Amino acid sequence: MSNICERDIEGHLVRRVEAIGGEIRKVKWIERAGAPDRLVMYKGATFVELKRPGKDLEPHQFREHTRMRKHGLKTLTLNSFEGVDKFIGELLARP
Repeated sequence: MSNICERDIEGHLVRRVEAIGGEIRKVKWIERAGAPDRLVMYKGATFVELKRPGKDLEPHQFREHTRMRKHGLKTLTLNSFEGVDKFIGELLARP
């Protein structure tokens, strides 16, 4: 069992986004349970839901992400340091 918490993954994401010159915001949603935790701004915008290792979206979160994607928004779930690093690589590769 891993001792890594969601906040550890979140801290890694914040540090990595800031290191590449991006902006990141904690997002508070009024009356929208299941909406993503963070907004990453770097060559566009991506909403990010953070989870501890081994955890996936809850059904209500999956529904909310699906609604957002339907309207052209990018959403992503990250639950590992490796996932964060891969996401940063994808950001850097954006034109």
